[in-house]
Amino acid sequence: MKRNLSGKTVLITGASGGIGRALAESFAESGACVVLHYNRNRTAAEKILSGMTGGPHSLAGFDVTDPAAVRKGIEEAVGKTGRLDILVNNAGIYELHPLSEKSYAEWCKAWEKTLKTNLLGPAAICHCAAQIMMKQGGGKIINVSSRGAFRGEPHAPAYGASKAGLNSMTQSLALALAPYKIYVYAVAPGWVETEMSAPFLKGPDGDALRRQSPLNRAASPEEVANAVLFLASDGTDFMTGTLLDINGASYLRS
Repeated sequence: MKRNLSGKTVLITGASGGIGRALAESFAESGACVVLHYNRNRTAAEKILSGMTGGPHSLAGFDVTDPAAVRKGIEEAVGKTGRLDILVNNAGIYELHPLSEKSYAEWCKAWEKTLKTNLLGPAAICHCAAQIMMKQGGGKIINVSSRGAFRGEPHAPAYGASKAGLNSMTQSLALALAPYKIYVYAVAPGWVETEMSAPFLKGPDGDALRRQSPLNRAASPEEVANAVLFLASDGTDFMTGTLLDINGASYLRS
């Protein structure tokens, strides 16, 4: 379903591939002006940018784990666009670090890297974005979480913990920012057909992973983007604080 976001400016982190690419293209098709964030892969981001409709769209390159770089990057991006209506925190990493196989140093390194990227980075970005949105009279923040926040990640516990923290932050900010007409949500996908998940879905356990859903498949990036665009659209203000599952009934909670 095509939604009308004409006149809105959206910043999407981690927009150089996977879910980020689908988000950027979907927001552009909806009429929004998109700022595509990337960290290292500027070439991929430029390729996506060149194929997007509408505009003007732009790029923003910074390391989400560096608070100073985050603030500078967002200030520069908003300096070009003049405003920021929607933030989508999509950048994240998933690295296996089973406790039984990792040394203490490796274990600590995995936790530090994952939490910096998946939780502390979005926290810094939310602060910068919220300051802008408060001054302009409102906005929306949508965090890309994971099914793993609820069911656990035995071989990547830092990932599960980071996404659980992201969910908690989402709900805390929904309470804190509602008086400023800033509405905060999270979407929690299961397996999605992306570059990050390809080694798992195309590996020997791929069929078993797909069978976790009664639909016997993983989600497409576009299906996740559709849910994000729904939350970003008019009429969802009273859903602030929502954690929206997109896992094909592979994990049900009540």
